[in-house]
Parts: sequence; C-alpha cells; structure tokens
Amino acid sequence: MTISQHAGISSRFARFVLMGAVVVLLAGCNLFGQPKIKEEAIVPPETLYQQALDEMDKQRYVTAVKTLEKLERQHPFSEFNEKAKLMQVYGNYRIGKFEEAILAADRYTALYPGSKELPYVLYLKGNSYFGQIKDITRDQQISKNAIETYSLIIANYPDSKYAKDAQEKLVVGVDQLAGKEMSVGRYYLGNGNYPAAINRFRVVAEQFQTSTHIEEALFRLTEANLALGLISEAQTAAAVLGHNYPQSSWYKQAFDLLAKQGISPQVNAGSSLAQLKKS
Repeated sequence: MTISQHAGISSRFARFVLMGAVVVLLAGCNLFGQPKIKEEAIVPPETLYQQALDEMDKQRYVTAVKTLEKLERQHPFSEFNEKAKLMQVYGNYRIGKFEEAILAADRYTALYPGSKELPYVLYLKGNSYFGQIKDITRDQQISKNAIETYSLIIANYPDSKYAKDAQEKLVVGVDQLAGKEMSVGRYYLGNGNYPAAINRFRVVAEQFQTSTHIEEALFRLTEANLALGLISEAQTAAAVLGHNYPQSSWYKQAFDLLAKQGISPQVNAGSSLAQLKKS
C-alpha cells in the first residue's frame, strides 16, 4: 500500500468517526430533550397570606414580599389580593426598596380608591420619598414629591393618626427646598450675579416663610440689593427682617450693613417685600 493510499483511508476514517460523534450527540439531544420547566405548586391563598404575615412578624420582609407576589400570581382574583397589595407597600418600604413601595402604593390607590387604608398607604408613600431626600446640593424633585404626598394626607385626612407626623415631615421637606434655593442664591451672590441671587432669595422669602432659612434670606436680600444700589429695596428687606425677627443675629448684621452706608431699615410701601411684614 502506498503512502497516498494510506492517507486516503485515514482521512475517510476520520470523517466517519466525526460523523459518528455528531450522530451520537444528536441522539443524545433527542433522547433527553430540553430540561422540563418545574411547575410551581399551587398553594391556597389563605395559606400564602398567613405565611407572609408570619414572615413579616419575623422581620423577613424580602421573603414576605416574594410570598405576597406568589399569592397574586397564583390567585389573581382572591379575596386576599387587596391585603396582599397593601402589605407589599409596607414590606418594600421596610426593606428600603422605596421605588417599589411607591409603585405598589400607586397601584393600590388606583385599584382601591375608596379604601379606608388610603391614609396609611399615602403615609408609606410619603415616607418612601422622604427616605430618599438628598442634601441640598442635589436635585430636589424627591422633596417636592414628599411634600405633595404629605399635603394630600393633611388636606384629605386631617383627623387620621398619620396627619401629625406628615405635617412635621412636610416642614422638613419645605426646609429642604428652601435650603436648595439658598445654596444657589449664595453661589450667585459670591460670583457677583446679584439679580440672579435676589431672585433665589425672594423665592425663599415669599414661598418658604416657615423655613429655617427665612431670616438669612431677608438679610441676603438686604445685602444683594445694596450691592446693586437698590437702596429702598435693601432698607425694606432689613425692616421686614427686624419687624418679624427683632432678636435675630441676621437682623443685627443687616442693620450694621445699612449703617455703614449711613442709612437705616425702612419699609417702602411700594415694595413687594413690604407684604412680608407680619401684622
């Protein structure tokens, strides 16, 4: 046998072995097929709901939420569905999944607008926004959402047990928005952009009068207006500050600032700032 004949036989044998391997592989696929999807065992809704409650009692909120989701999935028309949706709001809130809690709250509100649990659901939703509030250098949309939600509770459910806490947290949210305006205003003031700074400080003075920033806002209005040569506006801002907060250290600074220019606080009736003077 020549070398050429031997090479041909070897080549045919190799192709035969390769084809045999492919056949075996295909046969194996046909033999075993695709892995079967394990079917989920159906559990009675009352059992799942009680299981979720037990898990929450043990503070296993992640597992509890999964159990409630399973209840909804297996029994979409169960009498336990409303309770399950309510508990999902609570469970997600407790584990810090605030976005999921907000979505669950919106879903519950849409499905059960007449529920007696709505004040509680809104309260959890407001707290979910409140828990995400960032420092005043960041965007404050979350603060606005929290204020809006707490305002709904106060306006629609003033006698609920959640209204008082909602009011207290609303004050914090408002202070956050005022703080943001002050931060931007100070930036403009420091860079000599007095008109832009005045606009920011006026927002605080006119819209956030209950915030802790109101006294500084009136002082900054005195400072910025004086820098622009708007003497009457500067005097009015200082006068309002002194009338509303006579013991404020900010008023002393405003008074001294005007004194250096040989002027004193005085209300100009034509200024919109004069309307901020408390009676």
